Amino acid sequence: MKLYIKTILFSGMIALAGLSSCKKDNVSTETSLPAIPVTVENTTGNFLSPIVNTSLTNRTITIILTIPSSSGRTIKEITRVAANTVYSSVQTTTGLYKTGAIAGNGTNSITFTTTLDEYISKGYTIPTAAQAGGAAAAFLTRYFFFMLTLDDGQIIIPTYVRVYVNP
Repeated sequence: MKLYIKTILFSGMIALAGLSSCKKDNVSTETSLPAIPVTVENTTGNFLSPIVNTSLTNRTITIILTIPSSSGRTIKEITRVAANTVYSSVQTTTGLYKTGAIAGNGTNSITFTTTLDEYISKGYTIPTAAQAGGAAAAFLTRYFFFMLTLDDGQIIIPTYVRVYVNP
């Protein structure tokens, strides 16, 4: 019995020492935001991310990304574009939606344009006219992720953008 009590006390002291030795500087649940925020200028709504609209008749997807002019920076290029469901997809060099960089025009805004036909040609599906009507949400099945490079070489990966397809 004496050995059993000593074993429990010793195990408890080891556990207490192990738990008290770990100290994390920041254990908050705050989101890490970039120093220069990126907004979607042509957003039509916000759910968990910015939303832009297109239609089955128009078929053009346009996403305008903007940084504040007060930042003193300009957008050099959209370095990578991915259509996926995870952020890490834009951090790789394979499986990207656009393989080359999209050059900026020396301002704080840059436009990404694609079409539903190009989206389909890459193996993705779009909602049918029946799915896009009424109260049913008709989002594209993949999100658009961007990697932006600023004029000073800083890289920013903003939040993903969803595309809503109207009939």
